[in-house]
Order: sequence, then C-alpha cells, then structure tokens
Amino acid sequence: MHLNPYGEDAVKLAAELANRRPADAEELAERCRAAGLVLERPVAHADLVRALEALDAWEKVVDAVAEQERAELVNAMLAAAASYPRLTDHAGSGWHLHYREPDRSLGDLLFSLISTGTALHLAGRGMHRLRRCAVTECTAVFADTSRTGRQRYCTQRCANRDAVRRHRARAA
Repeated sequence: MHLNPYGEDAVKLAAELANRRPADAEELAERCRAAGLVLERPVAHADLVRALEALDAWEKVVDAVAEQERAELVNAMLAAAASYPRLTDHAGSGWHLHYREPDRSLGDLLFSLISTGTALHLAGRGMHRLRRCAVTECTAVFADTSRTGRQRYCTQRCANRDAVRRHRARAA
C-alpha cells in the first residue's frame, strides 16, 4: 500500500476484512501484512477490538442509502480516527502521507486508514462506489473500482451465478 495508502487499497482491505472478519489479533496482523501494511508494534487483542469497531462503522457507510447519510457516517469515522496529515518515512519505505499520529496501534491505524481511504474513494470515484453484492443470498461488500462505476457483484463467480439464474428463469 505504498503508492497511495489511503486510496483503492484501503477500501479493498476494508471489504476483505469485513467479508471475512479476523478471529484473533494474530490473524489480523497476518492479513494486514499480506495487504502490504508495515506493522511496527506488537499486535494485541485491543487492536482486534478497535479494528472490528472500524469495520462495524464502515459497514454502516456501505449500507447507507442516501449520499448525505453516507457522508455523515464517513465524517463521523474521520472525526473518531484521523488527525492532521503528516509526511513520514517510517520503516525506510520512502516518504508518504499518513493521516494519523506516529506510533499508533494497529487498531487505530486501521480505523484511520479505512476512514480516510473511504472518504477519498467516495469523493474521487463517486458516492455510490461502495455496496453489497447484487446476488440476494450474498452479503459480501465491495468497493467498486471499475472504470465505468457499474460493478454489481463482489466477484465474477457471483456475476456468473446471477447470469445463470436469469438465463434459467427466461428459459422456464
């Protein structure tokens, strides 16, 4: 997540964590490392609790119907998580921007990352670009990063399943 830690990668990480919530702090740490986050401190149970709070708040943003409601929910997340932006070269990975204080716990880092990334995603790509899968029995959330902004399904598998269902319904 070095190129833009608050853009597309942040909302994709939020969706991935929301769709399959980590069971413990170690799993959270492993999945964050796999997503490219540099973890500078040990991860504790309190980090898992804070990350789950961030995901609960984020899913409310996803499920908001009206743009104004969505904006208010994101703004509440930003107020709870972010501080002024800072340039940092932590871990020697090159200068980049962080919207959080140095030496924050992983839980706080995720809250900040998810809230700021979501705000930038919605402002930059469109307020409609977070949603749940269009397949009725699928509850997965996703960030629409498609070029056209018309993504309806969380995966190609769900898109195919729905296409087969529609085809069979027409044939019946």
